[in-house]
This record gives sequence, structure tokens and C-alpha cells, in this order.
Amino acid sequence: MRVLICGGGVIGASLAYFLARRGAEVLVVERTGLACAASGKSGGFLALDWCEGTPLDGLARASFALHAELAGTLGGEAWGYRRLDTYGGYGGAGHDAGEPALPWLSRRVSVSRRLGTARSTAQVDPAAFTAAMMHAAQSHGAGLHLGQVTGMVREEGAAEVRGIVVDGEVVTGDAVVVAMGPWSILATPWLPLPGVFGLKGHSLLFATGADVPAQALFLEYEEPDGEVLTPELFPRRDGTTYVCAISSEPPLPLDPVDVAPDPGAIERLEAMCRALSPVLARAPVVARQACYRPVTRDGLPLIGRVPGLDNAYVATGHSVWGILNAPATGQAMADLILDGVSRTIDLAQFDPARLRPFDPTRLQLGSTR
Repeated sequence: MRVLICGGGVIGASLAYFLARRGAEVLVVERTGLACAASGKSGGFLALDWCEGTPLDGLARASFALHAELAGTLGGEAWGYRRLDTYGGYGGAGHDAGEPALPWLSRRVSVSRRLGTARSTAQVDPAAFTAAMMHAAQSHGAGLHLGQVTGMVREEGAAEVRGIVVDGEVVTGDAVVVAMGPWSILATPWLPLPGVFGLKGHSLLFATGADVPAQALFLEYEEPDGEVLTPELFPRRDGTTYVCAISSEPPLPLDPVDVAPDPGAIERLEAMCRALSPVLARAPVVARQACYRPVTRDGLPLIGRVPGLDNAYVATGHSVWGILNAPATGQAMADLILDGVSRTIDLAQFDPARLRPFDPTRLQLGSTR
């Protein structure tokens, strides 16, 4: 079977690996570059049981275990896999916690609780993980083509998609998967897909060396004007520390390369980081960035067959848990495509048919240029 995957993010790369490992002929088509959007600019935080009590719980637990398994079989040191202690707390410009609870934090931060241990929380470098999954897929024969998907090949009224149009050229396949993150909405003129939208987040990457241990941190932080931010801090195995906060909902640019931080957002983040930690205050900033996380109307991902079509599939809408849930999504989707049913995860609650198709006449995209 020849499977065409539209999108070279962490979902597309993970699916390519599990398909190729089972002998499928796989081609990933990516417009800009591997992990060019949220898959390369997110935190890479993994949690075993933080989705407990929600429809995501089974998917998250299976995927957390798969991350550990992949790290063991493929060499997780290449993508910074490690277990973490994780803490929660609060702080602010006028807050004084006394002696810092963690040595790398300032007096303006109080650590109030432990949220996870090395048993239940971990991390990866998301860009490196995505690249490693694609490389592993290629070692099993998968292909990667840089090009823009501009259409689907489908006879009117037919229940099958015969292929995709890439930069004006037809590429045929036995199955097609849309895994383009929030840009999956661009496929709605060709396929009856539910809406997928982008929520923008901002982040900084600091070169902190060995000054920050393996301790992730989730905070509530009150700015001088009284507004409360919810920063997340993730020190990585490579000596960098990732900090994110400040979400917004501007229009999604047509091209991922056009994504840029909102005016003033990075400056706010840098000021907050200087207040949070003397280590961050003196560390060089390696990256100032923004990305759009894919979200759906009900907050659950779309994982499954496109309604009304026998061989078209979608895998997107994972929101903040895309890196965590990519391996189990890839494995389950590979089973669905090759066997007709997922053997590991019940995908019924993620069935795209649960939501009405998006009306493509409402499609509006913006630009930062």
C-alpha cells in the first residue's frame, strides 16, 4: 500500500515511521521543512497521567510509554529524552518568597507543590524528535518530498481519493492522510473535514548550560499591571531552557514561514524571565519565537477516516499535547490504515465524523507581512 502523508510535523513523521516499519510505501509531503511550526517550537513536555479523567487519558498513557520505548530502541539521547521532576508555583513582581525554593529561581517565585516525578513526567527536544522519527521512517524506505499540496485527486461523487496535487503535479496513492496542524484547514475545499484552528503561543529559548537541573516548572505569575501569565519552564538535556507564555488568536498566516511573534510579546516574556530567575536574567537568548497550536471546536484531536471517504484520513488538532501524543497517534493510525481498525487505542472519541464539516467559503487566513 502506498500512503501519502500531507505534513512533516511530529504527527506526520510518527505516522510515517509506524507505517514504514510495517512495510507500507510512504511519502511525506511537506511545504516548508520538517518540524517548521509547533513541532519544532513547542516545549516537548510529556506527562503520564495529566489527562486522567478526560477522553485523552488512554491515548496519553499509551504514548508516554511509547516515548520511553522509542528512546530505548532508537536512541533517545539524540532528541534529549529524559525524565523530570515537575513543580507548580506562583510569583510576581511584588512577591517575596524569601529564600528561593529551587536554587535557580529568584525570591519572587514560590514553589507550592510537586506536580510530577521522574516516574510520571519527561521531556524531549521536539524538533530533534520529529527529525529522528522521520529519519527512522526513511531507514525503512519512507520518502520525504518538499512541496506544497494544492489539491486532491478525486472523481466527483467517488468515495475514494486517488492522490494529491503537489506543485501542479499529480502524485497517486492508495491512501491520503492530512496532518498539517492548523494548516489542515486548507484541505477543507477538497475534503469534508471539521474545522481546525490555530492558537498562537510565544516562547524563548535560553542557553543556561548546567545551571538549571532537570526540573520543569508551571507557574502563575502576576505582572506589575496585575495581569496574570501562566509561564511554563522546561530545562533541556542540551543545556538550554525553554520558556513559554502569552497566547493570542490572530489569523493564521497562509505559510508557516510567515509566523512571527506579536508586537511586544517577546519583550514581556523577557522581562518576566529576568524576574523569575537570575540564571535566565544572565543567560543568552538562543531563540525568540511563536507558533500556532492546532485546536478543534471541542478540544479533542481529529484522528481517523474522513467522513464519506474510504481512503482519506486526518490526524491533527492535538493542541498542547501534540508532542506527547504523536507516537500513539502514529501507531493507531497505521493500524487503522493497514488493518482497518486500531488495535491499541480506541479512536471512536476522536472520530472526525463527530463534528460537522467546516464550510470552506468561511476560510480566512491572515499574514504577518
